Parts: sequence; C-alpha cells; structure tokens
Amino acid sequence: MRSLRRPRLLAPFLLTPLIAGCFASGGGDSGDGGGKGGDGDRLRVALAFPPAENLSPYGADATLLSRLGVTEGLTALDANGSAAPALAESWRRDGEKTWEFTLRDAIFQDGSDVTPDAVADSLGQAVRAKPAPAALAGVGLTAEAGGERVVRVTTAEPDPVLPLRLSSPSLAILSAKAYEEKGGKADAVGTATGPFQLTKVNGATSASLDRFDDYWGGRAQASGIDARFVADGTARANALRTGELDIAEAVPVAQAASLDEGTRRDTATTRTTSLLFNASSGTFKDAGLRAAARGAVDTSVFAKDVYEGYGDPGAGIYGPAVTWAEGKRSAPVGRAGAGKPGGDDVIDLATYDNRPELPEAAQVVKQQLEKAGFTVKLTVREYSRLEADALDGKFDAFVLARNTLLDTGDPVAVLASDYTCDGGFNIAQLCDKDVDRAVADAEKIADTAKRQDAAMAAEARILGSDAVVPLVHQRIITGVADSVQGVILDPYERTLVGTGTRR
Repeated sequence: MRSLRRPRLLAPFLLTPLIAGCFASGGGDSGDGGGKGGDGDRLRVALAFPPAENLSPYGADATLLSRLGVTEGLTALDANGSAAPALAESWRRDGEKTWEFTLRDAIFQDGSDVTPDAVADSLGQAVRAKPAPAALAGVGLTAEAGGERVVRVTTAEPDPVLPLRLSSPSLAILSAKAYEEKGGKADAVGTATGPFQLTKVNGATSASLDRFDDYWGGRAQASGIDARFVADGTARANALRTGELDIAEAVPVAQAASLDEGTRRDTATTRTTSLLFNASSGTFKDAGLRAAARGAVDTSVFAKDVYEGYGDPGAGIYGPAVTWAEGKRSAPVGRAGAGKPGGDDVIDLATYDNRPELPEAAQVVKQQLEKAGFTVKLTVREYSRLEADALDGKFDAFVLARNTLLDTGDPVAVLASDYTCDGGFNIAQLCDKDVDRAVADAEKIADTAKRQDAAMAAEARILGSDAVVPLVHQRIITGVADSVQGVILDPYERTLVGTGTRR
C-alpha cells in the first residue's frame, strides 16, 4: 500500500465566478459592521466536528479556527472564489516566481505587531510543518521581509495565483509565541489575529473565546463565544430548539422540520457526498467489480429520500453550486465492463456519523450492493476515529462528504489531492496514469476557461475509473436562533461568525 500524506489540496489557481449565493469575508462581514463596539451577549455555538489535532492550524482543524473567527491569512476568498484582502491589503507580482504583499496595520492577539518578519516566520513554520498544510502540498515556498510593510513570497515554480493559495485556513498567520513549544506544533490560543481569541480549549469537548478588542476590522458585536463540539446532529438541533444554543451548524435534514422555519437556513455548498471504492487492494482493485458496484447504485434516491430535498442528485465531482461545471461536463472516459460479484469476499464499507445523513446513505448503499450480489459489512465511527484508517486504505468502500472547493476554490486541486497517485487525501487509493496525466495537464493552465475545460476532462477520466460514484450535492442547514443576526452562510464552509454576528 502506498504511503499517503495528509495534505488535501495541490496547486490552487484563480477562477472567476464559481458559485452561486452570497458570502462576505474579512472584517466587514454581514451585519451592521464591527466598528460599533458595545458589550453584546456571548454567542453559544455548536460545531459538528470535534478537534482531531488539538486545534492545529495545519490539518483538518484549521477550518474550526476560521469558522469561529479566530484565524486569518494574508488573503481570503470572496463570493466569486477570488482572492480578497485580509491581513494583506494589497499585492503585486514581481517576476514569475515572487509576489510582494503589503500588510495592513494589525496586531496579534498577544499584543505584538503583525510585521513582515512575523508573517514570514509564520509562513516558514507552515512550510516546515509535518504533515504539510493542504495548500502547500508539493509546493516549494519561501517568505522574507521585503520592507517596512512588505512580505516577499517566492515559489520554486511560477505560481500566477499565489494570493489565492494563501487564503487557505491552513496558512493562518500566527505570532511568534505560537511556535514557542518545540516539536513543530503551533498553538492558536491567544496568538492569532481574528475578531475572537481562544482563551481555553477543553480537549475535544468545548472551547471558550473572548472578543479581541484590537481587531483591525473593528470590535465584534458579541463579547465572546462559548463553542461546543457536538458530533450528534440530533443533539445540536435539540439544543437549538430548547434555547441552549444560538447557532448550530450542520443540522440533520431529519431534524429540519422540527425547527421553526425562521430558524433554519439552507445554503447551497460545494460539498458532494460520494461513494469511494478502494482501487488498489481488495475486491475493488478489479475495475470490472468497481463497474458492477457503480451500476448497482441508484443515485436518484439520495437527494429525494436520504437528504429530503436538501440536495441535488449526484452529477459529478462538482455539483450545481459550481455554476460553470454542468455546461462543460462530458461523459466518463475509459470505463471497464461490469464484472460479476463472487460473493466470497466481504466488502468493508465505512462512513462517519458527524454528518447524520451519512450512515443512512451508507445503509442504502449497502442494501443496493447486496442486491447486486456483494456481501457488505458496514462500519460507522466518529470522523476523528476513522480518518487515519481511511487514508491507509483499510476499507473497501467509503461514503464521504467532501467540500470540493473548501481550501482554495480551485477545482483541479481537489482532483490532485483525492485521485492521483501521490494525492494526500486519496481515500479511493486510485493510481491511474491516465488520470494523473489529465490532472497534471490541468494544473499547468492559468487561463480560467481553459483550466475549467481541463478540470472537466480530468473529471471524466476519474469518473471513468469508477473509483468514485457521486451520490448527492448537498445543501447545508444551519440552525440560527430568532434573536441572532449576522451569521455568515458560506458556501465554502470556512466562516460562520464574524464581527457583525450578535444576539
């Protein structure tokens, strides 16, 4: 079995409009603006995923920090998936391999200044982190101070859209104090730059945050956040309904009807739930059996029944929220003929229960595969207890909800991460030379329209391998109490609260 790296994305490139819907990022998010001050009530927030890595900014926990308004990078994503100012107020390219970022006037939550040296050191720490952050996988990057307010970032190869890469939550800028602990770890408690600062982390159970009064974007209207990590979606919905919570993310579709219409907000996202087959070992190493399993799965039932209308039938790796994809999609290429299941091997199908629809979706998949002659064992665990085994290829099949544009907004990046031989999040264990070639060709293209075309050509190759069967493109339901305003409904699922979020 190949050794898989953890990082999830490679080679981000700038794209013009990717998604439908509204999304505000940075200090001036939706609401009345963060500059009014005041001592608003604390927000009570429940997140679906407990920290898997002690809230490290370099792995899966990076989005927990950004969703709670703790961390920021030099740039952010705007509504069109383009790079927007964050800690850097502007940037320019200096030659093929170097960019200069001009910093805004900001301070870290420990009181130290956001200086070019501090930013360069923080990016250097990310480069040296083990495992490497998602956005830097396979990228040679160095950073150095270039003047009083300027940071120079240089890449080993030309990267025409480096500003977009630096928007990744895993490239958050932290103060020198964050790295005082030895062992290459980073501590975001009181060392970030966002409108809220971590004051206490209670393992994987809860965290306390206070407003950071000196935030460059203005004081947040809420005085702090009491965050709870609640994997049980029904428990999140019940706590919102009984008034124990102000915001509950990822409300299960089965619980949506139990909430008043005004307290549930559904948002089209770039998240697709897919069935992944292990293409390197076990039963589904045989392309013919993958084809047989793919043919056995009726994807039409998932959006209608499992997701109760809060989704669209699986069409490809990219769903309707990626507005340009449908018009460029072509038929899968290179599919094998369907084989005949022997019934002797037991298929180990796995998923996680942080998103409560997934076990139900996996149960439907199990029934459909068994009807086609496969013998299936279903494993369900909490995600943090499942990911390592999934990445190590210990399952024959896996039901995964994946935000295809989470880290950088680049459609090619998720293909490289999830479906190439050296991909850092290749749960499908796919290693196909034609797929690798198609993805590599797409990675080289900077022109937006041509890059989109190449991404869809690579998607056709990946779907043709039958290593992935898209089941449904999701809408995410966020529970918001009547008294709460300014919640950020982000199609990329990077942000949730900001300076204007209050009750």
